Amino acid sequence: MVRALRGRRRRSCEPCARGWRRAASHPPEDSTVTERRDVPATTTGDKPTELERLVHWIDTRTALAGVVRGALRKVFPDHWSFLLGEIALFCFVILVATGTFLTFFYVPSSAQVTYNGSYEPLHGSWVSAAFDSVMHLSFDVRAGLLMRQIHHWTALVFVAIVVLHLCRIFFTGAFRRPRELNWIVGITLLVLVMGDGFVGYSLPDDLLSGTGARIAYSAVLSIPFIGPWVASLVFGGEFPTMALIPRFFVLHVLFLPGLIIGLITLHLVLLVLHKHTQYRGGPAREDNVVGRHFWPVQVFLSTGLFFLTAALVALIGGLFQVNPIWAYGPFNAAVVASPAQPDWYLGWLDGSLRIFPPFEPTIFGVTIPSPFIPGVVIPTILFTVVALWPFLEQRFTHDDREHHLLDALWDHPVRSATGAAILALFGVLTLSGGNDVLAYYLSTEVETLTRVFRILALVMPVVVWVVTWRLCRARLGRDVLPGSHVRDLRRRRGGIALKRTPGGGFEEIEP
Repeated sequence: MVRALRGRRRRSCEPCARGWRRAASHPPEDSTVTERRDVPATTTGDKPTELERLVHWIDTRTALAGVVRGALRKVFPDHWSFLLGEIALFCFVILVATGTFLTFFYVPSSAQVTYNGSYEPLHGSWVSAAFDSVMHLSFDVRAGLLMRQIHHWTALVFVAIVVLHLCRIFFTGAFRRPRELNWIVGITLLVLVMGDGFVGYSLPDDLLSGTGARIAYSAVLSIPFIGPWVASLVFGGEFPTMALIPRFFVLHVLFLPGLIIGLITLHLVLLVLHKHTQYRGGPAREDNVVGRHFWPVQVFLSTGLFFLTAALVALIGGLFQVNPIWAYGPFNAAVVASPAQPDWYLGWLDGSLRIFPPFEPTIFGVTIPSPFIPGVVIPTILFTVVALWPFLEQRFTHDDREHHLLDALWDHPVRSATGAAILALFGVLTLSGGNDVLAYYLSTEVETLTRVFRILALVMPVVVWVVTWRLCRARLGRDVLPGSHVRDLRRRRGGIALKRTPGGGFEEIEP
């Protein structure tokens, strides 16, 4: 390279060479020596724009360019079911936005005031300040009722999407190593979301929500030894109490959303660390992720999906009425709303309380109240089993390998049958929560339906488990795709037996 440069210099014209030597031997008097820094090269010789200067200024102080570049190149699988998690996140953002608007007008107080608002049937009635503020928001604040209904409908959709997202993870085996912790985070998020929905549902202090708060107080109070202390901490004393609304407001606006935001952040961090799972087929392998990059395809897709989600919940909130508290009236401790059904995601818990027999055992001299088993024990057992399922499956299948490819529903019959049985139990309990309404429309007695639902709660999960297991086993017998069920069977101890054929090959037989 040096020789080439020297050769060029010798071939240059003599006047130019003399001028170059003269300039080199007589430098300008004001010349200085500077240390050169590495400056990012630009694609053009134009002057950097203000945005480029800002980006360069931030990067030189935070070194985020590599992190952002890696995030923009992250690959997302193409299957539509992976969008369920994004829709859930978008619903949470909408809940925060609409909830902030509602907080501007809500008064978290149980103090009694005289209602003088626009709703004439309640004019002059004694109501709580919380109920009065929600009535004012619904009838006197522009777009207040729309915001209330968007907030409520989004909460209902949010829980539904979270449940569907968890079902997709469970039935496809996406919870297996190394994602066990993320599965526990997801189950915890579901519990927190349902709890936040319940306390938010109780904030209007109407008769229906007050009835639900009374039932929840009874369930918490039934916990042996610590029940009175926990009930006093959460509800502020013996129900009804003046501290109920302020404490529920703090739980709904600060405490539970803070936990939810923290767990969502942890969930996303673990998702980035572990990468996405993907369905089998095509070029998908255990060591790669096939799909589209975050930028630009996934960004535009997610942006459009966010606006579509917001438009749908806004349309539902504008067309379909939900939680008309003016029809229920203010809460009165001496009155119980009937029929009284909670939001759909708590109907199973209400149904469990309704159909469980009035059984109060005495253990070590302590009488266990009847709401304890259906209201505390059964939900705790169900959610504990679901949360610990990755470890239970690993224990019984002896499979501790990392898995990044998803199973089909029939690849693991026991898992699919167990999930279907749990869903069947939740379905029966949810229907049980409306036994009084069903009895009215079916022209029968509530006691008759209660006995029917008790039988169904015991029989239906077993029937669904057996049917699902047999269907999955039958599908495994017909499945000829390589690596679909044979891999799943061989990972279990004694999963298959091989028999040598007369031709020298092998065939699978039942062990």
